[in-house]
Amino acid sequence: MRMDGQTTAPRRGPRSLGADDWIDAAMAALVDDGVAAVAVEPLAAGLGTTKGSFYHHFASRDALITAALERWERRDTTDVGERLRRIADPRARIHAVMTAAITDREGGMRDAALLASGGHPLVGPVVRRATAARIRNLTETYMQLGLPRARARRRAMLTSAAYVGLMGLIRTGGASVSDADLRAYADEALAVLLPPAEASP
Repeated sequence: MRMDGQTTAPRRGPRSLGADDWIDAAMAALVDDGVAAVAVEPLAAGLGTTKGSFYHHFASRDALITAALERWERRDTTDVGERLRRIADPRARIHAVMTAAITDREGGMRDAALLASGGHPLVGPVVRRATAARIRNLTETYMQLGLPRARARRRAMLTSAAYVGLMGLIRTGGASVSDADLRAYADEALAVLLPPAEASP
């Protein structure tokens, strides 16, 4: 209350943040500039808060990176895999996964950044585990289309490489692709990677 009887807005301290806010900021920094950019003080400044907020949720920088990686693996690999397994037709399943992956630029930038940081001791094991799960799911799907296991695995690896290679090129500026064009790239990849319909059982 001011002396003249008018009220003033109360002073606001640093806004209250949840763990997900810190994880979002950490992942954004990692995507933009790599694991080295995930540092508490710059993240706090960007979020308009203090280091005290960080330590309320995480014991250390490594704990934040681990939480971000766990969330990425759960949302972008485990949960996606479970949803795709509900698509009974294997051809439709591969079409859905490639179209969704390639047209999701934000998700693709995350994947490309994490693969590029695969040499980091915290990032590497999670990326390898998630990549193995994705290739395993694709291999099983290609086998359902009639390909023998060895060939199905090769096709799964090529499918994964088409996706991560494109996203890596876009992230590093090696290719300029509009959002409107991404669906066309997905269609081109599928035209090459899906076996002919008559080859399916």
